[in-house]
Amino acid sequence: MAVNTLICPNCKKNIELSEALLHKFQEEFEVKHKKDMQEAVRLAQEKVRKDFEEKNSEEIEKLKKENERKEEEFGKREVEASEEKKKLEEERKEFEANKVKEEEKIREVVAKEESEKHRLEKLEWEKQKADMQKTVEELQRKGKQGSQQLQGEVLELDMEEQLKAQFPFDEFLPVPKGIKGGDIWQKICNKSGSVIGSVLWETKRTKEWHNNWLPKLREDSRTINASESILVTQVLPNGVKSFDRKDNVWVTNYEYALQTARYVRFLIMNIAVAKSSSSHKDEELRAIYEYITSETFKHKFQAHQEAVKTLRDDLVTERRLTEIRWKKREIQIERLDKNSSHMYSELQGIVPELADIEIIELDSGEED
Repeated sequence: MAVNTLICPNCKKNIELSEALLHKFQEEFEVKHKKDMQEAVRLAQEKVRKDFEEKNSEEIEKLKKENERKEEEFGKREVEASEEKKKLEEERKEFEANKVKEEEKIREVVAKEESEKHRLEKLEWEKQKADMQKTVEELQRKGKQGSQQLQGEVLELDMEEQLKAQFPFDEFLPVPKGIKGGDIWQKICNKSGSVIGSVLWETKRTKEWHNNWLPKLREDSRTINASESILVTQVLPNGVKSFDRKDNVWVTNYEYALQTARYVRFLIMNIAVAKSSSSHKDEELRAIYEYITSETFKHKFQAHQEAVKTLRDDLVTERRLTEIRWKKREIQIERLDKNSSHMYSELQGIVPELADIEIIELDSGEED
């Protein structure tokens, strides 16, 4: 181990130091020297600072005040910026709220306009429907009123056509002049073509029954020597439901007109047969006439015709119910088709890119 010496400052003798102890002293010296140097530097810096501050105190004070002013101004600006930022944030929130309110108002206005549009369209459609219904009712009323003369002529022609079709062997001649109450003159012929009697027809299409029709028709029948006279009217007299003989005139409605014609024709033909046979006595002819004109025969004939009417009414009712079902289905189909068309049109208004749907035409010519 290397040995070094150290001179004692008191006795001036050499003191031997080991390397470790010497290293320790060196470290302590360096630490102390470093501290002394740092302190000296600090003191020098402090002295320089004080000297600088003494020489430049006014400038430093100005700089301090300037810094303070700038710091204060910066603080103010920072506060103003914060307030401005806060104000901008509030304005942004207010703008967003107003935007939401405006959008809501726009939606309400659009919805109200659409609702008003649909309401006006509905009112327009209802008015058109009411106008059309009114027009139809007016046309029906005019059609029902019409000309009484034209209506009578139509009924007369229709009745004559039905009688010709029902009795092809009989003759139908124009009513002679002067017979104002007669409409159809039917001459009844047998199988050999011989005329065995005649019937004078008169048709009435009024809303009330008038008793003066009967004596006038009887007078017209006597004028042309008609065997029987038949009055066909919409309104029957009291006590008559289908057909009956009233004051020597057969009275019936349009529904029982042909049945009454068969009954009266059968009566005239049987009386003619009875008259043409020499073997019949007056009593027998009277008995046959009384039976044919009796209430029993009339009731039996009426019962037969009522059964036919019941069957016809059942057929008409069934046909009417079937037509009602068909009409309901047709209306439902039209309503579904119309609703789907309106819905698709509204969708196309919202989404213009939505493709059109081609209408498929059925074989019947209807559109699906």
